[in-house]
Amino acid sequence: MTSSNDNFAGRLCAVWAVVGFSWILLDAIIRLGILAWRGLSSGLEPMQWLALVLFVAFMAYSEGYRGFQTMFSPRTAARAFYLFNHPSLWSGLLAPLFCMGFFRATRRPFLVAWVGTAMIVALIISLRFVPQPWRSIVDAGVVVGLTWGLMSFLACVISTFKSGQYPVAPEVPDAAEAEAVKV
Repeated sequence: MTSSNDNFAGRLCAVWAVVGFSWILLDAIIRLGILAWRGLSSGLEPMQWLALVLFVAFMAYSEGYRGFQTMFSPRTAARAFYLFNHPSLWSGLLAPLFCMGFFRATRRPFLVAWVGTAMIVALIISLRFVPQPWRSIVDAGVVVGLTWGLMSFLACVISTFKSGQYPVAPEVPDAAEAEAVKV
């Protein structure tokens, strides 16, 4: 493969990674946003309003800032940048999953991807038994966290590709010879 073909393949893989992962988050934001709106539109008691405000603030900080902005988004953007620089067939075809760490990842991001997904599925199943409006309060908090996550991911992608440097290590097992990480 020539370098111009590698560049095209890398661009294609990176675009698919960013668009695919963004779509996963956006789809969840829209679906949960609709559910939250429906549940909250019937009105809340003062204690429920307090719970909504506190839970949304908690999720903005814990999921949005701590989970996404400081950890997951920089690594996911770094893995998209790695894919741009080192395109491969399977990682390219499954680029959103590659960037999330579901495969070809070191131990920590691999476990975060799989255990995190299992916990999310368990939470979704258990929330089916929570009555309204409490379920919608949780959904609203998750929407805020995911929205923060999507925005922080896109900001990390823009920053990473503009600078041409990894924000954090891409944590790919065979990336020992990858470009130096500039923090």
